[in-house]
Amino acid sequence: MRILVVGSGGREHALAWRLARSPKVTELFAAPGNSGTATLATNLAVVETDIDGLVDAALDQSIDLMVVGPEIPLSMGLYDRLTSAGIPCFGPSRSAARLESSKSFARDVLDAADVAGPEYRVFRTASAALAYAEHRNRPLVVKADGLAAGKGVAMCANLEEAKTAIAMCMQDRVFGEAGEAVVIEEWLHGPEVSVFGFTDGENLSPVVAASDYKRVGEGDTGPNTGGMGSYGPPAFWDETIAERIRCEIMLPVIREMASRGAPYRGALYCGLMLTDDGPRVLEFNCRFGDPETQAIMPRLMSDPVEAMMACATGSLTDIDPVAWSNRPAVAVVMVSNGYPGSYETGLEIHGLDDNSSHGADSLVFHAGVQDAEDGGGRLLTSGGRVLACVGIGDDVEQARDHAYRRASEISFDGAYYRRDIADLRSAQTAPAR
Repeated sequence: MRILVVGSGGREHALAWRLARSPKVTELFAAPGNSGTATLATNLAVVETDIDGLVDAALDQSIDLMVVGPEIPLSMGLYDRLTSAGIPCFGPSRSAARLESSKSFARDVLDAADVAGPEYRVFRTASAALAYAEHRNRPLVVKADGLAAGKGVAMCANLEEAKTAIAMCMQDRVFGEAGEAVVIEEWLHGPEVSVFGFTDGENLSPVVAASDYKRVGEGDTGPNTGGMGSYGPPAFWDETIAERIRCEIMLPVIREMASRGAPYRGALYCGLMLTDDGPRVLEFNCRFGDPETQAIMPRLMSDPVEAMMACATGSLTDIDPVAWSNRPAVAVVMVSNGYPGSYETGLEIHGLDDNSSHGADSLVFHAGVQDAEDGGGRLLTSGGRVLACVGIGDDVEQARDHAYRRASEISFDGAYYRRDIADLRSAQTAPAR
């Protein structure tokens, strides 16, 4: 099969890496890809938001399956266009992708499916949102309703922080159209976990879990980012929790979406808080997470092409159940100085020359990395999140050691990474909010 991966980040490098290991793949493409995917696939000069260009590329290259990494092309209707052109797509339709592109829509689906989440209200004017925050006068979570690249969530410990978050979304429009409405939720307590499964719109595979570290600083301090690291399975995860979440939360949402005439197909990502009162849904995303994908793709034992095609064609029950390894994986994200604020790009990266010498238990996935234009083989930074160093081991500590050892060998001016990812001695192995 000829496969095309859409996207340019670390998630897409991880997806391409796992797909390249499938015996079913005869040729692999990435659009636009990055310096990492270029070692595994043919990069195509088509950006992920160019829906016409992506469809044309799929037709030109006789693509058998399109694997969509990021949420934006899905929210723009890429699945719908590909389906009309007769090309299977691993990812949901535009209607189904509203589970991520509209947090208020997602809350409506959860209510209809009788799935528990935090107490919430939706506001479309800043004055109403501010009045509510003043009335509650307690820790709250303020979310931009639309897509904000993983940065539209503010954990507000007091009223002043809530006012600032509301103003950023609805008055300053820091997140553009995504902040036209806000969802304000109660602040829950407990370990947070990201849960992923393959679904064909009716059935759901066994799920896999990872913990994600959003804040830039150690000890979960500082502003939210797109993700500073991830590991799985989490220390608190077991089969009982997994099956409960699969059957009582994710499957009811899949059935509710089907009943609305918008069957959800692809990777379903459920962000949960494990509270004293049971699991509560924080959000749904319409794709694999980043950097969670970098920590779960090495644990996927099943053939990804078989699973993804079954989702795209509504035939998940026709294949063997998707299987995940219990060997832990830890992903540590290296970022540019200043991220998630302003940062410099074009800095030379050292230590990426020979990944083969590190064995099967150490991987590096590129994100904000590009080849130097002089053709000299140098690699330069091109984004805030630059790369993810991944370690795999017999236990979390061993996997963590492999990840941090690899990170210590890579350098660029201003490189920064958290030192507490998957630290079992720290409460931050279960980030809470």
